[in-house]
Amino acid sequence: MAQQLKDAAAKMFKTASSRAGSGGGPNIPQGASTAVGAIAGAGVLAYVGAHSYFTVEGGKRAVVFNRLTGMKDTVYGEGLNFNIPWFEWPVHYDVRTRPCNLQTLTGSKDLQMVTIGVRVLHKPDTNQLVQIYRQLGMDYEARVLPSLMNECAKAVVARFNANELLTKREAVSAEIGNDLRVRAKKFNLLLEDVAITHLSFSPEYSRAVEAKQVAQQDAERSKYIVLGAKNEKQTIITKAKGEAQSAELIGESVKNNPGFMSLRRIEAAQEIATIVASSGNKVYLNADSLLLNLLGDADDKFEKGMGTKKKGFFGR
Repeated sequence: MAQQLKDAAAKMFKTASSRAGSGGGPNIPQGASTAVGAIAGAGVLAYVGAHSYFTVEGGKRAVVFNRLTGMKDTVYGEGLNFNIPWFEWPVHYDVRTRPCNLQTLTGSKDLQMVTIGVRVLHKPDTNQLVQIYRQLGMDYEARVLPSLMNECAKAVVARFNANELLTKREAVSAEIGNDLRVRAKKFNLLLEDVAITHLSFSPEYSRAVEAKQVAQQDAERSKYIVLGAKNEKQTIITKAKGEAQSAELIGESVKNNPGFMSLRRIEAAQEIATIVASSGNKVYLNADSLLLNLLGDADDKFEKGMGTKKKGFFGR
């Protein structure tokens, strides 16, 4: 092809020179004509050499458009590839995985407004790049993915209640991914991953959920308070029964053994003596009132005092 262009250019310049010489104009020297032809041939060769190949970088593919036949069916891989200058030129596509994010407001099954964010990792089908270029062009993801993501997210969220969106988040994400893959396949797009990045509810619903949680916590707290009160009541009852039994046993002991009171008086006297001895002050008190008269007639005085009180009470 290059040799044919070179020969055509040389013939054109040779014909022009011969016509100019025969038409009465200035005669062009034969050497000058040869130089012009050589320069033109070199220019044609330089153009052909510079535009007869193209390089596809890593992570990309190329399709070629021909001026005469349109898009070629071949998809060119990475490295050096050849084309016909001026008649063909390449169109490069990035086929690496790229993210696309979308956030939309939709309604759940129980009519709660939900704001959901979805992230999709996608790439074009390398075997269908020619068809993608014919139908969608270079900005294929901006033409297709936002509308698909919006529609699939709203359709899936409408199948779940607000509570299920939180408790079954993985299932919601899986259903959105399945619907998106089916829809994107029609446009020759491949989806590698679909994930929910954001999920929030309306302020009214958030306040209602918070109030419900507070009410549940209060109910649980009330249960513990009631349980504590029951335990305290049981403790008081048990303590009262114990005190009653203790009093009954003390009465029986006093009734059956008169020396029991003397023993208790000795124990009380020991405790009082310990407290008085440990004090740094001097104390002068009646021994009878402090139960310290252990060898005297304290019992007789006590019985006489009790007898006097009874006699004064009944007026005898």
